[in-house]
Amino acid sequence: MIRVRNLNKYFGKAHVLKDISIEVQEGEKLVIIGPSGSGKSTLIRCINHLEEPSSGEVYIGGELVTKRNRCEVNRKNTAMVFQQFNLYPHMSVVKNLTLAPRKLQGISKEESKKLAMYYLEKVGLADKANAYPQNLSGGQQQRVAIARALVTKQKIILFDEPTSALDPEMVQEVLDVMINLSKENITMICVTHEMGFAKQVADKVIFMDDGRIVEAGNPEQFFDNPENERTKLFLSKILR
Repeated sequence: MIRVRNLNKYFGKAHVLKDISIEVQEGEKLVIIGPSGSGKSTLIRCINHLEEPSSGEVYIGGELVTKRNRCEVNRKNTAMVFQQFNLYPHMSVVKNLTLAPRKLQGISKEESKKLAMYYLEKVGLADKANAYPQNLSGGQQQRVAIARALVTKQKIILFDEPTSALDPEMVQEVLDVMINLSKENITMICVTHEMGFAKQVADKVIFMDDGRIVEAGNPEQFFDNPENERTKLFLSKILR
C-alpha cells in the first residue's frame, strides 16, 4: 500500500531524513517511535507530500507520487489526523465532517451528513454533531478529527502524534478510538510516544533517531528483545 525508497529531506543545511526506506502492506498498522527531533513527523508529512521530499520516492497504492499528481493520489488514498486537531472553529462538528466529502468527493449534502453521523457514532460523539469545536474538550476535538478522517473512507490514515496536545486524562479516550479503528482493514501509520498503544496495536514498530531508522520489528521482538544499543537506551528511559 505504501512504499518509501531512499527518502531524504533537507531543511536548508539540516539533513532531517537520511535514506529512509519502508514498506507498509494493505491493512497493516505501523507505529513510529523515537526521541523528539528524530524525523518522525517529517517522514509522515513527506509520505502524503505535506512536505516535499528532497530526494527519493514515495509510492501509494503502487503509484509514484510526484509534484504533479500528489493532490490526486492523496485525495483518493490518504487522510491525516494532526497533533492540533485543525478543526474549523466557525463550523459545527457535523459541518467539519461533511466539508471534504462534499467539496472534494462530490458527495451530496444528504449522503455526506449520513456518513458524518455514522462516524461520529463510531467515535462516541453523535450527540455533539451540532456543537462547535471551542465547546468540546481536547479529547473530544481529536475524536472529531479522527471521525473527519474516517468519513472520507480513505484506505490509509496517517496519525501525527494525535495525543501529544492532550491533557493526560484525555489521552485514553482518543487511544480507545484508535484501538477500535485498528481492528478494521485500514492501513495506519502512527507517530506516537504511547508505548502501550504501540504494543497493543502495531504489526510493526520502527524506531527512528537522528533522521534514520535504527531498528524495526514486530512489537514482541522490538520491546522484549531489541538488538540496537540506541533502541535499548531509549526504551530503558521510556518504559521505566
